[in-house]
Amino acid sequence: MELDAIDRRILKALQKAGRMTNAELSERVNLSPSACHRRVAQLEKAGVIRDYVALLDQKRLGLMTTVFVEITLSGQADEVLEAFEREVAKIPDVLECHLMAGTADYLLKVITEDTEHFAQIHRRYLARLPGVAQMHSSFALRTVFKTTALPV
Repeated sequence: MELDAIDRRILKALQKAGRMTNAELSERVNLSPSACHRRVAQLEKAGVIRDYVALLDQKRLGLMTTVFVEITLSGQADEVLEAFEREVAKIPDVLECHLMAGTADYLLKVITEDTEHFAQIHRRYLARLPGVAQMHSSFALRTVFKTTALPV
């Protein structure tokens, strides 16, 4: 789907405030409510708008520590990668898992209460992942900025 300037304005607005009404959105992007509704429906149908979610405050939930874990596997065979990906997806504290180019095979983003909680996650889940040869964890000291908004 080719996006025009109006589509981009709609997407930018929805990424900032996804709960606004169609009337509010149409006013914000300077479009009639019916045309705005049609545009949003087209963006949803095309899969450009994938879902609507509530973004939670990590710190208010007591999840004060962000850990980035680099994982190197023992091999690159499809069955090794698939087994790892299948099992890592089951770990509730892992928010993101990326297959990487570079020194590590995977990069995980893990959210925990504190270092002790991460140690439990490490023992209970991460150390038991299939095919892991090496693991390196880096603790974020502070989040400088964080966004979920994609540049459109």
